[in-house]
Amino acid sequence: MEPKKVTLKSLEKIIEEIKEGSESSIGNYLFKGFRIQVSKYKSSGTERYMRLYKSRREQGLCVRCGIKVTDKNTKTGKLYRLCEHHRETTDRKQR
Repeated sequence: MEPKKVTLKSLEKIIEEIKEGSESSIGNYLFKGFRIQVSKYKSSGTERYMRLYKSRREQGLCVRCGIKVTDKNTKTGKLYRLCEHHRETTDRKQR
């Protein structure tokens, strides 16, 4: 994942979010040629994966590959969590 380019003003906002303990500040940032990585100290792989899973679900992306999901579940009306390819290989393989 490419770092997000930030200005001094947005970098100050990120630092304020870190002081508050907000998880929205987690990420990679690029400021004047410097890469700044904000992450939780000693977070497990499961925690990192769940944050990625949650952010992809909120954005309507496949949780496996990150491709935009366009199909909706007919029963719930919500977007599927997986793209057509991964629904084919993961969900339907189990049946």
